[in-house]
Amino acid sequence: MNTWFSQLKYLVIGTLFGIIFVKAEVISWFRIQEMFRLQSFHMYGVIGSAVMVGMLSVWLIKKFNIKTLDGETVVFHPKKFNKGQIYGGLLFGLGWAITGACPGPLFAQIGVGATVVAVTLLSAIAGTWVYGRFRDQLPH
Repeated sequence: MNTWFSQLKYLVIGTLFGIIFVKAEVISWFRIQEMFRLQSFHMYGVIGSAVMVGMLSVWLIKKFNIKTLDGETVVFHPKKFNKGQIYGGLLFGLGWAITGACPGPLFAQIGVGATVVAVTLLSAIAGTWVYGRFRDQLPH
């Protein structure tokens, strides 16, 4: 049963994650600009750490057959590479560099008072809708 109370854990975890983003300066427009200008290792260190934690987590899940909190088996499906991923990554990176925000910290940026980021959030939502609308016509 999905009551509002059972979903409270996600609100708490998301709030804590947002606080960590703020304290680590991951949501800072200046830190993001430093990264894209190759002026600082800070963001590369954060991203690299996240990749390493992700790799270790996947390895541990597979090795010890770790289940979800609901007891379900975690299944990893093989992903097929296509050139659209390159175009999408370049477009994503361009948007990230221009706006100083990627989808993860958008809400944290808004939460600390950078309300102009709401334009970026609305643009991300619009872009997601456009992709969904034209997905069948795009190369995959």
